[in-house]
Amino acid sequence: MFLIYLAIDYSIIACHISKIKKIPKEGLDWIYSLPSPLSWEQKIYLDTINKLHENANIQIEKLIDNNNESVEFLTTWVHEIKTPIAASKLIIENNLNNDNEKLLYAVEMEIEKVEDYIQRVLFYSRINDFSKDYRIDTVKIEQIVKDSIKGEASWFINKDIKLEVENLDIEVNSDYKWLKFIIKQILDNAIKYTAKGGNIKIYAKVEQKEKILCIKDNGIGIRKEDIERVFEKSFTGYNGRVKQHSTGMGLYISQKLAGKLGNYITIDSEYGSGVEVSIHFPFMSYM
Repeated sequence: MFLIYLAIDYSIIACHISKIKKIPKEGLDWIYSLPSPLSWEQKIYLDTINKLHENANIQIEKLIDNNNESVEFLTTWVHEIKTPIAASKLIIENNLNNDNEKLLYAVEMEIEKVEDYIQRVLFYSRINDFSKDYRIDTVKIEQIVKDSIKGEASWFINKDIKLEVENLDIEVNSDYKWLKFIIKQILDNAIKYTAKGGNIKIYAKVEQKEKILCIKDNGIGIRKEDIERVFEKSFTGYNGRVKQHSTGMGLYISQKLAGKLGNYITIDSEYGSGVEVSIHFPFMSYM
């Protein structure tokens, strides 16, 4: 009798294995075609395999999303960088016999645009490998703001923008290079959307749970319906459509980088009355 049961059991297992062998093994979805388990051990193995499959699918989706995001950004960047290059060529071609300071200044401005676009690509490409390329240290806000302003000096002069700086004598724990990039993106937007002769104010404050660096302009402001979406990838909003030369990537990258540093960015604006962008440094991020 024992031999009969053994033979039957063997026959069932052999049939089970045969079904598994016949399943096409391309991709990962073949796991769903596995026959029902015959024992609790097989059920445990099958549950484990299904869980691994789910995790694999999640990772694959993330990789696809990251790849699509990278392709989209690089495509936008290529189109953007063509503009200052073409403008530089046109300026030079139209002024071949005209040696003056204005020509050099105009070319310099276009070159600065190219440098900015290149910087964005470099920082964007490092977001996913952030842990390999940052060093948290004590950063003096007054110094990093001064250094950021120096890089924008020609734009302040060109648009005759008045700059107010006050109460910056605070320190935060951050990565100097990444934080400076974030500040630059915010300054770029403030300058871009502020009219000639406008005003930009930079100040810091300390609250109960955080330190805050604020950059405020009296430019055109942001429409109410656009405020909630300004940190979305490639979102340009009404202002971006009017200005045309806007990728909608500066604030998106900045918010992602701020999050990596344990910080976050908020925006307050009333259309027609300017924008105030705040970088928040929660005290717990210094632990």
